[in-house]
Amino acid sequence: MTRKKALVVRGGWEGHQPVKATELFLPFLEGNGYDIRIEESTDVYADTAEMSATDLVVQCVTMSEITGEQAAGLSAAVAAGTGLTGWHGGIADSFRACADYLHLVGGQFATHPGKEPCERQGGEEDNFLPHTVTFTDLGREHPVTAGVEDFELLTEQYWVLHDDLIDVLATTTHPARPWQPWHRPVTSPAVWARQWGAGRVVVTTPGHSLDVLEHPAVRTVIERGMLWATRTA
Repeated sequence: MTRKKALVVRGGWEGHQPVKATELFLPFLEGNGYDIRIEESTDVYADTAEMSATDLVVQCVTMSEITGEQAAGLSAAVAAGTGLTGWHGGIADSFRACADYLHLVGGQFATHPGKEPCERQGGEEDNFLPHTVTFTDLGREHPVTAGVEDFELLTEQYWVLHDDLIDVLATTTHPARPWQPWHRPVTSPAVWARQWGAGRVVVTTPGHSLDVLEHPAVRTVIERGMLWATRTA
């Protein structure tokens, strides 16, 4: 059987531990028949030959920058069948200044609401809120998320701006607190899939830290997302 080719692209903001985070999933990829190439920059996206031979891109690059040529190369590869997946800021908060990348992925991190101001201590925990990830009717049937039950997290809760081409598999709702400027609860996609030409994209927004990535439900969704997004015949 022909082995699949996975490209792991990692870097950007170190707060999301891109090396340790991606290494959590390397044994899964290897065990499922992938040959893995690891790149520490997005230069590879402009390599047409390499991208056309890649069946799956696992991206973990928070913020950072991408050139027009690199963004075009990634988008063209996905449109031709290369899968793209990732979690949290490594895919949903990448390359904020690149409209073409945002168009490809279909959703962009806007914020993660924090605790009441009087409860904040000045650390990242100020943005850790208890919240529920709830699967949609589509998510309860989709190969990436079927059979996974709604679950609770205490971590960053992503508020996402998105378009209507995404297939929302799970959501999370931000309550309207007295100290917040919004006036009614806001529901954001927490997991989504997207068809882009012949390619598939899967975005999982939980994943701020290694303990969240090791949560059984989060890890299951990410790993299934890798398999589902991979190039189909």
